[in-house]
Amino acid sequence: MPILDHLWIILALPLAGSAINGLLGKHWPQKAVNSVAIGSVALTFLCVLELVREFAQLSASQIPYFGRYFNWMVAGDFKVDFALQVDQLTVVMLLVVSFVGLLIHIYSTGYMAHEGGYYRFFSYLNLFMFFMLTLVLGANLLVMFVGWEGVGLCSYLLIGFWFLKKSAADAGKKAFITTRVGDFGFTVGVLMVFATFGSIDFGTIFQSVATHPVSEALLTTICILLFTGAVGKSAQLPLYVWLPDAMEGPTPVSALIHAATMVTAGVYMVARMHPLFSRAPIAMLIVAIVGAVTAFYSATIGLVQTDIKKVLAYSTVSQLGYMFLACGVGAYAAGIFHLMTHAFFKGLLFLAAGSVIHAMGGEQDMMKMGGLRKKIPVTYWTMLIATLAIAGIPGFAGFFSKDEILDAAGAGPHRNFILWLLGLLGAGLTSFYMFRLVFLTFFGKPRYDEHHVHVHESPKNMTIPLIILAFCSIFGGWFAAPHLVGHTEYFEHFLHPVFASYAVPASPEQAASLAGNPGPEGGIAPSPAMEFLHAITGWPVIVALLGLLLAWWMYIKKPEAPKRLAESLRVPYLVLFNKYYVDEIYGALIVTPLLWISRNILWHGIDEGIIDGVVNGTAKVARGSGGELRKIQSGNTRTYAAWMILGATVIGFAILIVGIAGRMGH
Repeated sequence: MPILDHLWIILALPLAGSAINGLLGKHWPQKAVNSVAIGSVALTFLCVLELVREFAQLSASQIPYFGRYFNWMVAGDFKVDFALQVDQLTVVMLLVVSFVGLLIHIYSTGYMAHEGGYYRFFSYLNLFMFFMLTLVLGANLLVMFVGWEGVGLCSYLLIGFWFLKKSAADAGKKAFITTRVGDFGFTVGVLMVFATFGSIDFGTIFQSVATHPVSEALLTTICILLFTGAVGKSAQLPLYVWLPDAMEGPTPVSALIHAATMVTAGVYMVARMHPLFSRAPIAMLIVAIVGAVTAFYSATIGLVQTDIKKVLAYSTVSQLGYMFLACGVGAYAAGIFHLMTHAFFKGLLFLAAGSVIHAMGGEQDMMKMGGLRKKIPVTYWTMLIATLAIAGIPGFAGFFSKDEILDAAGAGPHRNFILWLLGLLGAGLTSFYMFRLVFLTFFGKPRYDEHHVHVHESPKNMTIPLIILAFCSIFGGWFAAPHLVGHTEYFEHFLHPVFASYAVPASPEQAASLAGNPGPEGGIAPSPAMEFLHAITGWPVIVALLGLLLAWWMYIKKPEAPKRLAESLRVPYLVLFNKYYVDEIYGALIVTPLLWISRNILWHGIDEGIIDGVVNGTAKVARGSGGELRKIQSGNTRTYAAWMILGATVIGFAILIVGIAGRMGH
């Protein structure tokens, strides 16, 4: 049975796993819950592998491949099919989501083994997989929107999994509300797409925008609204504040949702809608600016954080900024490439951090760690590999993808020196704070009570996923390796049909510029023989090595230096440590006024004063009048007789008056 003809199976498997565990898992042993949860995701991954095999046999004219199953909504001109599609971009995303998702499910069986609500946790994880795969496979904006909102719901459920813990419950609400702000713009953007193109099917929209020019101002507005949703979902400035707080959830949640999959939904959406963005240069510039500024800004906060998961959270925000920078300068394939490598090394970093926390009995403060590398060697070596990858050290996955992004920002058709510089500085800061994390956690003398904390390596169901992701963090970037010696870059070549189908022809100025290929420093493009040397001696590698050396000097060679530096630069240190006081500013300017308005005007004024006043007032009038009228019912027979005589008299008098008036009329 060809999977391409039954794409719905990829969605049905994790949905079934979620339903079975959610309804029946409460009374099952953990092994049964594991079998359903992991089995459904493992089967999904196998289906994706079969899909890839079948996809490879399709001709170019058959791509994208569509599966339309039923009419979902029909209302006048508005018609939406429940339709799924597969193209090269879908294949990449399906492999990343299903593969990393499977490893994190396996890891979770060890990390969550002693937690309450075990069945509920895996039901939520499976449900997340269903919605994320729906988002990726959707052939129109409405199916994508279902997945888009679904992963937001699952994020809320998983961040607040420990709902009896106030900070976790608050973090879940914060994530849900903050992303709703962006989703409002996304919803309006989808409505504007339908109003403009008369359809929400990707193929129809892209064909229409390519053959029937649309006002650039209108396209810019649509793209900015769609990007607003991406800003919320992918935690970019100014809607990034939910993601660091989301670390209150279990560590596997951080790895799956907030590193490898959900937060990349915004990047995927921008890449999927590239025919619109590519024709809206102002919108693309906004995407690039937001990405570059977020990459640098978040990296500065990561410099001084002491919670190991918070450091990784700000690192995630920063790395997502690089992906948007790539999309904003037209290097969509480079952005998706970094999305893939980031899923490997950031998923590994979070899982390794979870292994450290597990070994430390729940401790997350790096200032209370130290000297762990010999006690948890598997965790140490895998985390070191992930750190080398994210820092962009040559040979590791992050080196290839980040180098491509900075190269596009500095030498591509939409190059911008300031954005390239911000990205470069962010790369140096990333290297510094990540090696700071490694040195504080694994080197030096133990800063914890060894009599009370019994450090131990994690079980195999936690370490095996670490080893697999470590392998991917080393070799996952070698898809681009041939590019370094002047041959085909396989990853970009694979995605080329997606991003070339509705590409905007280069302007004469861009063509002339690219002919000379001046980089940030000017000059002519190097020959293929020099390209490898240029890559490993370029600025990204230099700043990465400088960050490593500075972190080594401050935390290994001169461990007293950070404290002295923090004391001498107390104000900047406090600003960074308190995350630029953005949460406090939002609280003062937005949250507090809204609460005051809600409490004093909407609640006490409108709800209690007007709505309740009308309802309660009506009730009071009815009760008062009824109270008076009931006095008539005295139970005295003579009183009733008197009322009857009075009524008869009144009626008779009325009949007499009517009769006299009638005769006078004649």
